Amino acid sequence: MAARKTARQAAHSTACVEEAEEIVKELRMALKSAGITLPSLRLDAASVAREAPCPLIELGRCNVETAARIAAALR
Repeated sequence: MAARKTARQAAHSTACVEEAEEIVKELRMALKSAGITLPSLRLDAASVAREAPCPLIELGRCNVETAARIAAALR
C-alpha cells in the first residue's frame, strides 16, 4: 500500500512540475506577443527540489520600462 501511495505522489509531483513548465512556456509566449521579455522567467528551483514539489514560477526582476509595458498590457 505504501508503494502505491508513493507512486501516486510521484506521478502527482511530475504532473505538477510539467503543468508549471507548460504555464511558463505559455506566459513567455503571451508576453512575447505583447513585446515583453522577462529574462528570469522560470520555475523556482527550490520549490521544485522539495520532496513533494509544489512549483512556483519565478518572474524575476525587470526594469521600469518593462514593468510599465506589463501594466499597460494588463489594462
